[in-house]
Amino acid sequence: MVAMGGGPEVPQQKGEKGRTHLLCVLPWPQKVSEKIIKEIQDEFPNLELQYVHENLEDPSQRLKIEVPEELYKRADIIATIKWLPPNASVIPNVELIQFFSAGSNHVTQHPIYKDSKIPLSTVSGIHGPQIAEWVIMMNLVHSHKYIYLYELQNKKEWEGITGRAVRDKVGQRVGILGYGSIGRQVARVAQAMGMDVIAYTASRRPTPESKKDNGFIVPGTGDPDGSIPSKWYSGLDKPSLHEFLKQELDLLVICVPLTKDTTHLLSTDEFAVLQQSNPNGTYVSNISRGKIIDQPALIKALETKQISGAALDVTDPEPLPSEDPLWSAPNCLITPHISGSTTVYSERAFQVLRENLRRRRDGCKLLNIVDRKRGY
Repeated sequence: MVAMGGGPEVPQQKGEKGRTHLLCVLPWPQKVSEKIIKEIQDEFPNLELQYVHENLEDPSQRLKIEVPEELYKRADIIATIKWLPPNASVIPNVELIQFFSAGSNHVTQHPIYKDSKIPLSTVSGIHGPQIAEWVIMMNLVHSHKYIYLYELQNKKEWEGITGRAVRDKVGQRVGILGYGSIGRQVARVAQAMGMDVIAYTASRRPTPESKKDNGFIVPGTGDPDGSIPSKWYSGLDKPSLHEFLKQELDLLVICVPLTKDTTHLLSTDEFAVLQQSNPNGTYVSNISRGKIIDQPALIKALETKQISGAALDVTDPEPLPSEDPLWSAPNCLITPHISGSTTVYSERAFQVLRENLRRRRDGCKLLNIVDRKRGY
């Protein structure tokens, strides 16, 4: 399912001799995406695709990618995750840069982002299923005391009394801070487990139309019409955020993009509000960006049991240095920014590009266009 997005309308355009030149600079071999690429080329016979493999798996090759200048000089569309040409003047024909990432915060200081008006699109919407599974998995690992049970298994010890302290999820409340595609799939799964869901967004969503998801949606997932949350909170000010955090949350899922306004959005005061609202302890799950949480304040909140624990797929910085105290913070589970990974990632990302190729051909609004002023 794909809903109409809010990007600019783009007239039908073609490159030299009626062809559209697509340059892909991606961190996996072309053969990984052969099936979907062939489908796209069959649908768009005038599309000429050039593929450059950016090997990000080999640390020695990072930042050493060399893309022939003649490829990006005649490109009409660029598909990439991290690589960009040095500036907009060297890509005179480019009318869309399709990032195969959920956000664009990693390029906000690049001249193309700051000094050009080239439309930038993301693949927001493809990460919901796998990240929602990670969020629920980590929360269950915590609540079912699985780490302790696994240690018992390694010691070949049988201690059935451990399970008596487990509280199932029915009737518990999850607060989703940032109700985009990822948050909506978390909501869908949490609701299926019997949890109450409340949502928080920067802007108000007072009407049914305003609550709809207008981005890319993996079929059969998410909350397309925004009907799952029992309550909806909003605002860019601290009092509004605190009102949301006061709702006795058992699980807080952080899904907001990293911007100037969201940097250290959760700090000492916010952890105090969570503790006052739920003395049993809120479990904090961050799958967004590490800098959204004030990390020293988080460590203190864990050490003083202001919150019951944390699951972090993102940290500040990344990679997290071995000497960082976060590694040894109590009740803290850390994974190396992998919650968005899935074997079908490239296929779904190309589906977003395919939809934008259709919209470009038909002169319609492009999908997932970045608002440079908002930062996402």
